[in-house]
Amino acid sequence: MKTILGYLLTPIFHLYFGLVLVIFHLPQVLAHKLLGDHARRKVVDALNFCLVKGLHLMGCQIKFSGLDNLPEDRPLIIVSNHQSLYDIPAVVHGFRKHYPKFISKIELGKNLPSISYNLKHGKSALIDRNNGSQSVKEIFKLGRLIQANNYAACIFPEGTRSKTGRVKKFMSAGINTLLRAAPNALIVPFVIDGHSRMMYKGMFPLKFGEKINYTALSPIDPKGKDVEELVTDIQKLIEDKLK
Repeated sequence: MKTILGYLLTPIFHLYFGLVLVIFHLPQVLAHKLLGDHARRKVVDALNFCLVKGLHLMGCQIKFSGLDNLPEDRPLIIVSNHQSLYDIPAVVHGFRKHYPKFISKIELGKNLPSISYNLKHGKSALIDRNNGSQSVKEIFKLGRLIQANNYAACIFPEGTRSKTGRVKKFMSAGINTLLRAAPNALIVPFVIDGHSRMMYKGMFPLKFGEKINYTALSPIDPKGKDVEELVTDIQKLIEDKLK
């Protein structure tokens, strides 16, 4: 029965996801132009709430944990495993109090309703993977931004999504750049568990009735720690939680 529901409901879910992005695009633009960034941020929060709740169309059971007691008086660097395109709404919704920004490939800054506008005007770092100096400059600028405003920056140190859910080796360069620019930041390991199982055959069909868990682990103060060792430890913490 779950297999049949997966085939039947996947097109409805994809249609819902796309329509939400299209419907919220104009309100985001108008809120930004007429009322400023705070109003645009509220629209983005509503957008991502709808995207996360849309997983219920696939019978998903969704649980957020560990997010209630994060400090709001220090910048945060969210270090997360990466399983699918559905990871982004979960981060935005879960860390909405901290105004999360992303390190994203530059191609996503164009032609995607709601997403591109939010990346550009939300001051995320849009990096050209073929231009190392540009990437470092943008990530450093993002680090300065979160340092000055106690915002959050999210980085997926695997670089690309893991289709199987198995965590790929974390790369330390982006985290190191953020820490140099935001020396007061705490690191929050964030565990995304379930998206890869839902996408066991890719985009179609999606698996019906999967349990999706989003867990913020205890914050880590990186001061005085070797970055390479720190990144290795964070990867192990996330892998252990997935197990």
